[in-house]
Amino acid sequence: MSDSERPLPFAYQFAAGAIAGISELMVMYPLDVVKTRMQLQVTSKVETATTYRGVIDCFVKIIRNEGFSRLYKGITSPMLMEAPKRAVKFAANDEFQKIYKKLNGVDNVNQRVAVMSGASAGITEAFLVVPFELVKIRLQDAKSNFKGPMDVVKNIVRKEGIFSFYNGFESTMWRNGVWNAGYFGVIFQVRSLLPKATNKSEKSRNDLIAGFIGGTAGTTLNTPLDVVKSRIQSSTSNVLVTNKAGKQVLKYNWALPSLLVIYREEGLKALYKGYLPKILRLSTGGGLMLVVFSNVMDFFRKVHYNEL
Repeated sequence: MSDSERPLPFAYQFAAGAIAGISELMVMYPLDVVKTRMQLQVTSKVETATTYRGVIDCFVKIIRNEGFSRLYKGITSPMLMEAPKRAVKFAANDEFQKIYKKLNGVDNVNQRVAVMSGASAGITEAFLVVPFELVKIRLQDAKSNFKGPMDVVKNIVRKEGIFSFYNGFESTMWRNGVWNAGYFGVIFQVRSLLPKATNKSEKSRNDLIAGFIGGTAGTTLNTPLDVVKSRIQSSTSNVLVTNKAGKQVLKYNWALPSLLVIYREEGLKALYKGYLPKILRLSTGGGLMLVVFSNVMDFFRKVHYNEL
């Protein structure tokens, strides 16, 4: 067993995942704001002064019209979520790998185990992140008048009820499961194809490449589900409409029907709104996160095995 495969207690995995997640968030968060703005913008033939034509245009308009600080609005919610979220992601993935290796009768992780454990970790992660994601989306919305996370929380409790914090859970579960399956499945494959690292810098290089490609694959697979999730959780885009039975219902509710609504009304392209900033964030961020996680885990192994 190589040094990088020596097992560590859950607490170390949790801490390493938390450090990796917070590091990625601090660097890449403005791209998440841009991504959400583009996803919530309903396609229209009529352009206004606030219509976003692309990533750069969105950045420019947010800074010019709202100020640079707006690019970090809502970061408190994901910051509170980020440590447990990323920790759960990596720790759950490691734990599910042990389970699926046993179920598949193998001693080492293979492609099948990597995909299955990644998807399971993503679904597990969804149980934790939905309320935080809901608050974040409400704050990032261009039409948002909320002053901060607690203002959003009070508004939801007062007007929608406490169970509304899990609006979008089903779409989040699919989004996370698909992304993690792609991410962890691809980084396993890419790592196996790259030249074996002989030193720490080469290991970081391999992690960065694998994380970048894995993040790109996961993002390409799950962006339509992320667009749907953003629409479902928004208080401005998710308006009441009249269904065929004459009843007032929310326009976006479950993942598959919402995908069909967006496709029918706005076209296939609309399902990939925010794809570029999402790619820039999650592919680059995926590489950064993997490098940080791997290096922190290596440090913890030295601590745990008294090698410092």
